[in-house]
Amino acid sequence: MFERFSDAARTAVNGAQAVARSLGDRHIGTEHLLLSLLEGGDATADTLARHGLDPADLRARIARGDNAGGDPLDPEALRAIGIDLDAVREATEESFGEGALDVPAGRHRRSPTGHIPFMADAKKSLELSLRQALRLKSKRIDSGHVALGVLQDPRFRSTRLADAAGADLDALRADLVRQVTAKAA
Repeated sequence: MFERFSDAARTAVNGAQAVARSLGDRHIGTEHLLLSLLEGGDATADTLARHGLDPADLRARIARGDNAGGDPLDPEALRAIGIDLDAVREATEESFGEGALDVPAGRHRRSPTGHIPFMADAKKSLELSLRQALRLKSKRIDSGHVALGVLQDPRFRSTRLADAAGADLDALRADLVRQVTAKAA
């Protein structure tokens, strides 16, 4: 399938591994693909940015372990059971250093070495990018098709993060379709 990928699409897929490595993640998810696309510097990156996606913000959300944009420790739920999250953060940072609670359980601060495997949802999003290219009668899979793939399924973390960042997903998808069809014309 990768022989059908344009240079920009290959760069995005390869960049997802670098993104995962820089965040200390042991697997590549759709969120890593989305961030790689956003940092790609091409028309797809511009389209994503026009819809409110910012690389620094997305990177911070991924690093915090956000699933839908809020604090992964859910301060309101903790407050309901008598836990003051700010006091816990302060005490933890005094003992373990600034940002100690910002690294989700199971993540390591050191970058993993060697090959980082794709998670099932990331593989599925790449399959969906191929389907998008076929649907739009494109001969190659471009970065815009990859973006459509990672933003297609509402269960993908990339889709939830884009939504939490304020992107109008339907409008974003429509702009991506216009972009890839205009490029193919």
